[in-house]
Amino acid sequence: RKEWSRTNKKPVTNTHVYTKACALVIQEMPAINTVLIDESVHYFDQVDIGVAVSLDEGLIVPVIRDVANVSLEEIAKKTSEMTKRAQAGTLSPDEMAGGTFTISVLGIVDGFTPILNRGQSAILGVGGTRQKPVVEKGEVAVRDVCTFNLTVDHQTIDGAVAAEFMKRFSELIQDPEPLFP
Repeated sequence: RKEWSRTNKKPVTNTHVYTKACALVIQEMPAINTVLIDESVHYFDQVDIGVAVSLDEGLIVPVIRDVANVSLEEIAKKTSEMTKRAQAGTLSPDEMAGGTFTISVLGIVDGFTPILNRGQSAILGVGGTRQKPVVEKGEVAVRDVCTFNLTVDHQTIDGAVAAEFMKRFSELIQDPEPLFP
C-alpha cells in the first residue's frame, strides 16, 4: 500500500485497501451481500459499503457505491470526499442509505466487536495496526499486526459462511496483489 501510494502519488490508506478487499470477497460470497427487511432476506448484485466516520455527535456511515467495480484510487477519493462532507454535515440522506456491509476502523484499540447497523447482515471491525512479535518458520520476527472482527446476523448469514469470509479476506490482505492492478 505504501509503495503503491508513493509510486502513484495517490494517498491510499489501510481503510481503502480493506474496503476494496471486502468488496471482492463479498462478490464471491453473495450471502454476505444481504439485508433483512420485514423478516425477509434480500440479496444484491452491487456491493455498497458503508465506512463509519466518527463525529463529536457519534458515528455516521456514508456509503461508497459499487465498490467491487471501482479502482482503489477511486475508493480513496470517494471515501476522503465523503468523510470531509460528513464532518461538515453536508451529506445527503441518500449518501448514508443502502449500504449492504459496513467497515468500522477504530485504530485506538487493538480490536473490538462492532455492532450491526439496522437491517445489514454484516460489519467488519478493524483495530489498530501495531508492530508485534510473530513466529514465522520457527523464528520470531516483528511484523505489523491488525485485528479484524466480523459481526454477522445469523438470521441471514451462517457461521460457516462468516468464517469463510474471514479466511478469504485474510488471504487477500496477506497477498494483496489483486487489489493493486
